[in-house]
Amino acid sequence: MNRLIIIDGNAILHRAFHALPPLTSPDGTLTNAAYGFTSMLIRLIADLTPSHIAVAFDRPKPTFRKKLYNDYQIKRPKMDDGLAAQIPMVHDVLSAMHIPVFEKDGFEADDVIGTLCHHKPKIIDQIIIVTGDRDLLQLVTDKTKAYMPTKGLSEAKLYGPTETKERLGVEPTQIPDYKALAGDQSDNYPGVPGVGPKTAQGLITRYQTIERLYAALEAKKKVIDISEGLQQKLLEHKKLALLSKTLATILKDVPMHTEVSALSKEQLKTPEVLRQFELLGFTTLIKRLLQDGKSQTKTTQDKNEKQKKAVDEQMALV
Repeated sequence: MNRLIIIDGNAILHRAFHALPPLTSPDGTLTNAAYGFTSMLIRLIADLTPSHIAVAFDRPKPTFRKKLYNDYQIKRPKMDDGLAAQIPMVHDVLSAMHIPVFEKDGFEADDVIGTLCHHKPKIIDQIIIVTGDRDLLQLVTDKTKAYMPTKGLSEAKLYGPTETKERLGVEPTQIPDYKALAGDQSDNYPGVPGVGPKTAQGLITRYQTIERLYAALEAKKKVIDISEGLQQKLLEHKKLALLSKTLATILKDVPMHTEVSALSKEQLKTPEVLRQFELLGFTTLIKRLLQDGKSQTKTTQDKNEKQKKAVDEQMALV
């Protein structure tokens, strides 16, 4: 079974930065986010046994979404300097491990991940996207799952189509349509003013897409299951809805190199990697690497085996 893990680098780094205390390297440099990211990387490889792995990052330059809508993500606070300073550390760790990094100016990591999923090698049977970003749930299929931390970095849940619908109330492919109506406070795009999550879920459940919804609204006959007031709001803000869907839709055709190389556990514990870990003060992780990422305790080993089995069962091809 060939399994590709794609890690949403910025999302996992951000979670690690806020989940861990201010750990430092021997020279006093803050390393908590880099440590948390690397620790999770080692655990993921040990628990999920991928045949291939890739990491996607955002680039600091504005994306095409910002050009389409100037207020896109305008309310997001600036990245903490302590977190930003650790991104190069993670790049150094990944480089030492020979794990490929993918990023592209003008696009978000989400788009890079969408493109990697769409252009996966033919030998790949399964994909697991590791992220804390619910936007990526729109990429979920029977063969592509999202592995999302639920409690710091210690616990996570695997999302398939069923789990996604249970959480958001719509199918994965309908998430952009849902957000086209309900908007997104985190990314700061409007949707249709006055349309909340429950109304958006109901409309998308009935009409599947906003294009079908607007086709019904613009037909000569009256839409009897939508109040006149709501019909007026929807028609008045059609351009905002269409724009919001564009902003919410993850691209799958970013012009970029998409080749992912096979993963060997031996590449994770070379002298180059161990030197990098020593430089950063990751002494505990050195021990874990030499144990193939697993704890010495039988309890933890049993837990890892159960988790691997659960993932294999949930990722079984249909």
